[in-house]
Amino acid sequence: MRHLQAIRAIAEAGSLTRAAASLGVSQPSLTGQLQRLENRLGGRLFLRDRQGAVPTPLGELVLSKARQVLPAMEELEHETARYTAEGVERMLRYGSVPGPLMAGPLQHLSACHGDRVTLRTESSARLLADLVAQGHLEFASILDHPEHPLRLGAELRRHVVAVEPAFALVPARGPLAEPAEVEPSALAAAAWVMPPLPDNGLRACVAAMSARAGFTPRVVHETDASGARDLIGEGGCVGIGQATFRATTGIAVRPLAGCPVTVRHTLIWLAGRQPADLVRQMVSFVDDAYVAAVARSPAYLAWLDDHPGFDGAKGLRSALSVRGPAEEPATGRFRH
Repeated sequence: MRHLQAIRAIAEAGSLTRAAASLGVSQPSLTGQLQRLENRLGGRLFLRDRQGAVPTPLGELVLSKARQVLPAMEELEHETARYTAEGVERMLRYGSVPGPLMAGPLQHLSACHGDRVTLRTESSARLLADLVAQGHLEFASILDHPEHPLRLGAELRRHVVAVEPAFALVPARGPLAEPAEVEPSALAAAAWVMPPLPDNGLRACVAAMSARAGFTPRVVHETDASGARDLIGEGGCVGIGQATFRATTGIAVRPLAGCPVTVRHTLIWLAGRQPADLVRQMVSFVDDAYVAAVARSPAYLAWLDDHPGFDGAKGLRSALSVRGPAEEPATGRFRH
Protein backbone atom coordinates (compact mmCIF):
# COMPACT_ATOMS: atom_id res chain seq x y z
CA MET A 1 0.00 0.00 0.00
CA ARG A 2 2.85 2.44 0.77
CA HIS A 3 4.20 1.96 -2.78
CA LEU A 4 0.84 3.02 -4.22
CA GLN A 5 0.68 5.98 -1.85
CA ALA A 6 4.13 7.04 -3.03
CA ILE A 7 3.11 6.83 -6.70
CA ARG A 8 0.02 8.92 -6.03
CA ALA A 9 2.00 11.50 -4.04
CA ILE A 10 4.65 11.91 -6.77
CA ALA A 11 1.98 12.34 -9.47
CA GLU A 12 0.02 14.88 -7.43
CA ALA A 13 3.09 16.85 -6.31
CA GLY A 14 4.81 16.78 -9.70
CA SER A 15 8.23 16.23 -8.18
CA LEU A 16 9.99 13.83 -5.84
CA THR A 17 11.09 16.66 -3.56
CA ARG A 18 7.57 17.90 -2.88
CA ALA A 19 6.19 14.33 -2.70
CA ALA A 20 8.82 13.37 -0.13
CA ALA A 21 7.88 16.38 2.00
CA SER A 22 4.18 15.51 1.84
CA LEU A 23 4.91 11.92 2.86
CA GLY A 24 7.28 12.92 5.64
CA VAL A 25 10.26 11.02 4.24
CA SER A 26 13.60 12.06 2.77
CA GLN A 27 13.98 12.47 -0.98
CA PRO A 28 16.71 9.76 -1.21
CA SER A 29 14.41 7.35 0.62
CA LEU A 30 11.53 8.06 -1.76
CA THR A 31 13.83 7.82 -4.78
CA GLY A 32 15.07 4.43 -3.62
CA GLN A 33 11.50 3.23 -3.05
CA LEU A 34 10.51 4.33 -6.55
CA GLN A 35 13.50 2.64 -8.14
CA ARG A 36 12.77 -0.64 -6.35
CA LEU A 37 9.18 -0.52 -7.53
CA GLU A 38 10.24 0.26 -11.12
CA ASN A 39 12.65 -2.68 -11.05
CA ARG A 40 9.87 -4.92 -9.79
CA LEU A 41 7.40 -3.79 -12.46
CA GLY A 42 9.97 -3.84 -15.25
CA GLY A 43 9.75 -0.27 -16.46
CA ARG A 44 9.99 3.41 -15.59
CA LEU A 45 6.96 4.97 -13.92
CA PHE A 46 8.02 8.62 -14.20
CA LEU A 47 10.15 10.72 -16.53
CA ARG A 48 12.22 12.90 -14.21
CA ASP A 49 14.09 16.10 -15.07
CA ARG A 50 14.72 19.52 -13.54
CA GLN A 51 11.12 20.54 -14.15
CA GLY A 52 9.71 17.64 -12.13
CA ALA A 53 8.27 14.16 -12.64
CA VAL A 54 5.74 13.16 -15.31
CA PRO A 55 4.10 9.70 -15.42
CA THR A 56 5.04 7.38 -18.28
CA PRO A 57 2.32 5.26 -19.93
CA LEU A 58 3.20 2.49 -17.46
CA GLY A 59 3.09 5.04 -14.68
CA GLU A 60 -0.37 6.20 -15.78
CA LEU A 61 -1.59 2.59 -15.67
CA VAL A 62 -0.22 2.04 -12.16
CA LEU A 63 -1.53 5.42 -11.04
CA SER A 64 -5.05 4.65 -12.29
CA LYS A 65 -5.05 1.41 -10.31
CA ALA A 66 -3.68 3.18 -7.24
CA ARG A 67 -6.48 5.73 -7.37
CA GLN A 68 -9.02 2.89 -7.47
CA VAL A 69 -7.47 0.84 -4.68
CA LEU A 70 -6.21 3.41 -2.18
CA PRO A 71 -9.55 5.01 -1.17
CA ALA A 72 -10.98 1.58 -0.35
CA MET A 73 -7.85 0.55 1.55
CA GLU A 74 -7.74 3.81 3.49
CA GLU A 75 -11.43 3.48 4.34
CA LEU A 76 -10.79 -0.08 5.51
CA GLU A 77 -7.93 1.10 7.73
CA HIS A 78 -10.14 3.79 9.22
CA GLU A 79 -12.98 1.35 9.80
CA THR A 80 -10.65 -1.24 11.30
CA ALA A 81 -9.17 1.34 13.66
CA ARG A 82 -12.65 2.34 14.77
CA TYR A 83 -13.68 -1.29 15.10
CA THR A 84 -10.74 -2.25 17.30
CA ALA A 85 -10.16 0.97 19.21
CA GLU A 86 -10.25 0.60 22.97
CA GLY A 87 -13.51 1.83 24.47
CA VAL A 88 -15.39 1.90 21.16
CA GLU A 89 -18.27 -0.53 20.76
CA ARG A 90 -18.18 -2.97 17.86
CA MET A 91 -19.81 -1.86 14.65
CA LEU A 92 -22.68 -3.87 13.24
CA ARG A 93 -21.89 -3.99 9.53
CA TYR A 94 -24.77 -5.25 7.41
CA GLY A 95 -24.61 -5.99 3.70
CA SER A 96 -27.37 -6.69 1.22
CA VAL A 97 -28.19 -7.07 -2.43
CA PRO A 98 -30.93 -4.71 -3.68
CA GLY A 99 -34.31 -6.02 -2.61
CA PRO A 100 -36.76 -6.25 0.29
CA LEU A 101 -34.07 -7.09 2.86
CA MET A 102 -31.82 -4.15 2.05
CA ALA A 103 -33.37 -1.17 3.83
CA GLY A 104 -36.19 -3.02 5.62
CA PRO A 105 -34.25 -4.20 8.71
CA LEU A 106 -32.31 -0.94 9.20
CA GLN A 107 -34.95 0.92 11.20
CA HIS A 108 -35.10 -1.85 13.79
CA LEU A 109 -31.32 -2.33 13.80
CA SER A 110 -30.75 1.37 14.37
CA ALA A 111 -33.36 1.46 17.13
CA CYS A 112 -31.48 -1.30 18.96
CA HIS A 113 -27.87 -0.44 18.10
CA GLY A 114 -27.87 3.26 17.31
CA ASP A 115 -25.21 4.71 15.02
CA ARG A 116 -23.11 1.55 15.21
CA VAL A 117 -25.11 0.15 12.28
CA THR A 118 -23.75 0.52 8.74
CA LEU A 119 -25.17 -0.72 5.43
CA ARG A 120 -23.21 -1.83 2.36
CA THR A 121 -25.09 -2.72 -0.82
CA GLU A 122 -23.62 -4.89 -3.56
CA SER A 123 -25.12 -6.45 -6.67
CA SER A 124 -22.93 -9.53 -6.23
CA ALA A 125 -24.14 -12.16 -3.77
CA ARG A 126 -20.76 -13.88 -4.07
CA LEU A 127 -18.92 -10.71 -3.04
CA LEU A 128 -21.17 -10.29 0.00
CA ALA A 129 -20.60 -13.92 1.01
CA ASP A 130 -16.85 -13.39 0.73
CA LEU A 131 -17.02 -10.21 2.83
CA VAL A 132 -18.88 -12.07 5.58
CA ALA A 133 -16.47 -15.02 5.42
CA GLN A 134 -13.49 -12.64 5.72
CA GLY A 135 -14.98 -10.83 8.71
CA HIS A 136 -15.66 -7.52 6.95
CA LEU A 137 -19.43 -7.79 7.51
CA GLU A 138 -21.33 -9.22 10.48
CA PHE A 139 -24.41 -10.19 8.42
CA ALA A 140 -25.52 -10.08 4.80
CA SER A 141 -28.75 -10.72 2.96
CA ILE A 142 -28.18 -12.35 -0.40
CA LEU A 143 -30.34 -13.90 -3.07
CA ASP A 144 -29.81 -16.77 -5.45
CA HIS A 145 -31.91 -19.16 -7.48
CA PRO A 146 -32.48 -22.72 -6.21
CA GLU A 147 -32.43 -24.00 -9.79
CA HIS A 148 -28.77 -22.86 -9.98
CA PRO A 149 -27.77 -22.25 -6.35
CA LEU A 150 -24.89 -20.17 -5.09
CA ARG A 151 -22.44 -22.41 -3.23
CA LEU A 152 -21.53 -21.08 0.21
CA GLY A 153 -18.56 -22.12 2.32
CA ALA A 154 -19.00 -24.37 5.34
CA GLU A 155 -17.85 -21.51 7.57
CA LEU A 156 -21.06 -19.58 6.87
CA ARG A 157 -24.34 -20.08 8.68
CA ARG A 158 -27.59 -19.25 6.93
CA HIS A 159 -31.26 -18.63 7.50
CA VAL A 160 -33.52 -18.97 4.46
CA VAL A 161 -35.96 -16.10 4.76
CA ALA A 162 -38.16 -17.03 1.81
CA VAL A 163 -38.38 -18.64 -1.59
CA GLU A 164 -40.58 -16.82 -4.06
CA PRO A 165 -41.37 -17.04 -7.78
CA ALA A 166 -39.44 -14.82 -10.15
CA PHE A 167 -41.73 -12.49 -12.11
CA ALA A 168 -41.38 -10.85 -15.50
CA LEU A 169 -40.75 -7.11 -15.48
CA VAL A 170 -42.24 -5.63 -18.64
CA PRO A 171 -43.13 -2.15 -19.95
CA ALA A 172 -46.49 -1.14 -18.49
CA ARG A 173 -47.71 0.30 -21.80
CA GLY A 174 -46.78 -2.65 -23.98
CA PRO A 175 -48.70 -5.79 -25.02
CA LEU A 176 -46.73 -7.98 -22.58
CA ALA A 177 -48.48 -6.22 -19.70
CA GLU A 178 -51.96 -7.15 -20.90
CA PRO A 179 -52.25 -10.81 -19.77
CA ALA A 180 -52.46 -11.72 -16.09
CA GLU A 181 -49.37 -13.90 -16.51
CA VAL A 182 -46.67 -14.07 -19.17
CA GLU A 183 -45.79 -17.19 -21.11
CA PRO A 184 -42.00 -17.44 -21.38
CA SER A 185 -42.32 -17.89 -25.15
CA ALA A 186 -43.95 -14.44 -25.35
CA LEU A 187 -40.59 -12.95 -24.38
CA ALA A 188 -38.75 -14.43 -27.37
CA ALA A 189 -38.79 -11.27 -29.48
CA ALA A 190 -38.04 -8.87 -26.64
CA ALA A 191 -34.76 -7.15 -25.86
CA TRP A 192 -33.52 -8.22 -22.43
CA VAL A 193 -31.70 -6.42 -19.65
CA MET A 194 -29.63 -8.58 -17.29
CA PRO A 195 -27.24 -7.97 -14.40
CA PRO A 196 -23.60 -7.87 -15.47
CA LEU A 197 -22.51 -10.42 -12.86
CA PRO A 198 -23.57 -14.05 -13.36
CA ASP A 199 -22.77 -15.24 -9.84
CA ASN A 200 -26.31 -15.64 -8.47
CA GLY A 201 -27.46 -18.02 -11.22
CA LEU A 202 -30.04 -15.76 -12.89
CA ARG A 203 -28.46 -15.95 -16.33
CA ALA A 204 -28.37 -19.75 -16.19
CA CYS A 205 -32.01 -19.83 -15.08
CA VAL A 206 -33.15 -17.52 -17.88
CA ALA A 207 -31.16 -19.54 -20.42
CA ALA A 208 -32.77 -22.79 -19.25
CA MET A 209 -36.27 -21.27 -19.23
CA SER A 210 -35.77 -19.83 -22.71
CA ALA A 211 -34.42 -23.09 -24.08
CA ARG A 212 -37.53 -24.92 -22.86
CA ALA A 213 -39.64 -22.26 -24.57
CA GLY A 214 -37.69 -22.62 -27.80
CA PHE A 215 -35.69 -19.40 -28.01
CA THR A 216 -32.43 -17.75 -26.97
CA PRO A 217 -32.85 -14.51 -25.02
CA ARG A 218 -31.50 -11.44 -26.81
CA VAL A 219 -29.56 -9.72 -24.02
CA VAL A 220 -29.01 -6.15 -25.19
CA HIS A 221 -28.24 -4.36 -21.94
CA GLU A 222 -26.24 -5.26 -18.84
CA THR A 223 -26.74 -3.04 -15.79
CA ASP A 224 -27.57 -3.01 -12.10
CA ALA A 225 -31.06 -2.94 -10.61
CA SER A 226 -31.40 0.83 -10.81
CA GLY A 227 -30.40 0.92 -14.46
CA ALA A 228 -32.72 -1.97 -15.28
CA ARG A 229 -35.67 -0.08 -13.77
CA ASP A 230 -34.99 2.90 -16.00
CA LEU A 231 -34.59 0.82 -19.16
CA ILE A 232 -37.71 -1.28 -18.61
CA GLY A 233 -39.74 1.73 -17.50
CA GLU A 234 -38.85 3.54 -20.71
CA GLY A 235 -40.28 0.62 -22.67
CA GLY A 236 -37.08 -0.58 -24.25
CA CYS A 237 -36.67 -4.07 -22.81
CA VAL A 238 -37.81 -6.75 -20.36
CA GLY A 239 -36.20 -8.41 -17.36
CA ILE A 240 -36.68 -10.89 -14.57
CA GLY A 241 -37.20 -9.68 -11.01
CA GLN A 242 -38.36 -10.62 -7.56
CA ALA A 243 -42.04 -11.13 -6.80
CA THR A 244 -41.60 -8.46 -4.12
CA PHE A 245 -40.33 -5.95 -6.72
CA ARG A 246 -41.30 -2.50 -5.49
CA ALA A 247 -43.93 -0.73 -7.62
CA THR A 248 -42.23 1.48 -10.22
CA THR A 249 -43.86 3.84 -12.69
CA GLY A 250 -43.80 2.40 -16.20
CA ILE A 251 -43.15 -1.21 -15.15
CA ALA A 252 -45.71 -4.00 -14.97
CA VAL A 253 -44.87 -6.97 -12.71
CA ARG A 254 -46.33 -10.16 -14.16
CA PRO A 255 -46.00 -13.80 -13.04
CA LEU A 256 -44.29 -16.22 -15.40
CA ALA A 257 -46.56 -19.08 -16.40
CA GLY A 258 -45.49 -22.33 -14.80
CA CYS A 259 -43.17 -20.63 -12.27
CA PRO A 260 -40.00 -21.63 -14.19
CA VAL A 261 -37.63 -19.60 -12.00
CA THR A 262 -37.62 -19.02 -8.23
CA VAL A 263 -35.71 -16.60 -6.00
CA ARG A 264 -34.31 -17.45 -2.58
CA HIS A 265 -33.62 -14.78 0.05
CA THR A 266 -31.03 -15.82 2.65
CA LEU A 267 -29.41 -14.20 5.69
CA ILE A 268 -25.81 -15.31 6.26
CA TRP A 269 -23.22 -14.83 9.03
CA LEU A 270 -19.88 -16.30 10.04
CA ALA A 271 -20.09 -19.38 12.29
CA GLY A 272 -19.00 -18.74 15.86
CA ARG A 273 -18.57 -15.00 15.33
CA GLN A 274 -21.95 -13.57 16.38
CA PRO A 275 -23.72 -13.92 19.75
CA ALA A 276 -26.80 -16.15 19.63
CA ASP A 277 -29.11 -13.35 20.79
CA LEU A 278 -27.87 -11.06 18.00
CA VAL A 279 -28.46 -13.80 15.42
CA ARG A 280 -32.01 -14.31 16.69
CA GLN A 281 -32.58 -10.57 16.52
CA MET A 282 -31.31 -10.34 12.94
CA VAL A 283 -33.43 -13.31 11.88
CA SER A 284 -36.47 -11.60 13.39
CA PHE A 285 -35.75 -8.32 11.63
CA VAL A 286 -35.22 -9.79 8.15
CA ASP A 287 -38.30 -12.01 8.51
CA ASP A 288 -40.40 -8.97 9.42
CA ALA A 289 -38.91 -6.96 6.56
CA TYR A 290 -39.88 -9.68 4.11
CA VAL A 291 -43.47 -9.87 5.40
CA ALA A 292 -43.73 -6.09 5.02
CA ALA A 293 -42.42 -6.30 1.44
CA VAL A 294 -44.96 -8.98 0.49
CA ALA A 295 -47.78 -6.95 2.06
CA ARG A 296 -47.04 -4.05 -0.33
CA SER A 297 -46.68 -6.28 -3.42
CA PRO A 298 -50.17 -6.67 -4.94
CA ALA A 299 -48.99 -8.83 -7.84
CA TYR A 300 -47.40 -11.34 -5.47
CA LEU A 301 -50.37 -11.31 -3.07
CA ALA A 302 -52.70 -12.13 -5.97
CA TRP A 303 -50.37 -14.91 -7.13
CA LEU A 304 -50.28 -16.41 -3.62
CA ASP A 305 -54.08 -16.47 -3.58
CA ASP A 306 -54.04 -18.40 -6.85
CA HIS A 307 -51.31 -20.83 -5.67
CA PRO A 308 -52.16 -21.90 -2.11
CA GLY A 309 -49.85 -24.90 -2.30
CA PHE A 310 -46.68 -23.02 -3.21
CA ASP A 311 -43.97 -24.56 -1.02
CA GLY A 312 -41.87 -21.45 -0.71
CA ALA A 313 -44.62 -19.61 1.14
CA LYS A 314 -45.26 -21.95 4.07
CA GLY A 315 -46.19 -19.86 7.10
CA LEU A 316 -46.19 -16.61 5.13
CA ARG A 317 -49.98 -16.37 4.99
CA SER A 318 -50.32 -16.66 8.75
CA ALA A 319 -47.73 -13.91 9.21
CA LEU A 320 -49.62 -11.69 6.76
CA SER A 321 -52.97 -12.45 8.38
CA VAL A 322 -51.92 -10.91 11.72
CA ARG A 323 -50.42 -7.84 10.10
CA GLY A 324 -52.82 -5.13 9.05
CA PRO A 325 -51.91 -2.92 6.09
CA ALA A 326 -50.86 0.00 8.31
CA GLU A 327 -49.48 -1.96 11.24
CA GLU A 328 -45.96 -2.51 12.48
CA PRO A 329 -44.36 -5.84 11.53
CA ALA A 330 -46.03 -8.77 13.26
CA THR A 331 -44.27 -10.78 15.94
CA GLY A 332 -45.15 -14.02 14.18
CA ARG A 333 -42.41 -15.67 12.11
CA PHE A 334 -42.48 -17.98 9.14
CA ARG A 335 -40.08 -20.69 8.14
CA HIS A 336 -39.50 -22.71 4.99
